Amino acid sequence: MRGRDEETGEFHDKSRKQKRNDALDVLALGEKLVSLTPAQLARLPVPEDLLPHIAECKRITAHIAHKRQLAFLAKHMRREEESALDAIREALDANSDTGRREVAMMHRAEDWREKLMNDGDAALSKLLGEYPQADRQELRTLVRNAQAEKAKNKPPRAYREIFQVLRALMLPAALGLIVADSDEDVDADESSDATEDAQD
Repeated sequence: MRGRDEETGEFHDKSRKQKRNDALDVLALGEKLVSLTPAQLARLPVPEDLLPHIAECKRITAHIAHKRQLAFLAKHMRREEESALDAIREALDANSDTGRREVAMMHRAEDWREKLMNDGDAALSKLLGEYPQADRQELRTLVRNAQAEKAKNKPPRAYREIFQVLRALMLPAALGLIVADSDEDVDADESSDATEDAQD
């Protein structure tokens, strides 16, 4: 790949070291793609012609053969436009950020579950202060059932269900998915106000 000298405006070739670094970068990107599940891969803007090579690399597990196939994949990736590879990198970074937020949310749900188990209604009131859409009666019942299970050494069915309820409660906010709903509510209110004004 060629670059332009900022002072003279002339094109020049990359140094051998830079070419090697670029090749290693593409190889590392290829390794990331091969490590993804089909569902994760489907969410990325991977060029169609690379998909068979990725699938073949996944299929081959013998170390030397896998390494050779990975190098073959990287060779094809270097033939793609740099913008296509940049788009893949950006999508991977975005997915990674989403994953980090989801993990943080899961830890938060676990923390709240312990607070509910230990502090009961006091913790539930605090939770409702942060998440007013939560079902107070459902959570109170689950907490009591979980406490009874623990006291009788029964399988922690209700305890696990508390986590699922908290996860469903917190996930939309953690992933930024509640903005659209609030915007729709605002639009609906404005539309209603406009209708009332017109009737007046």
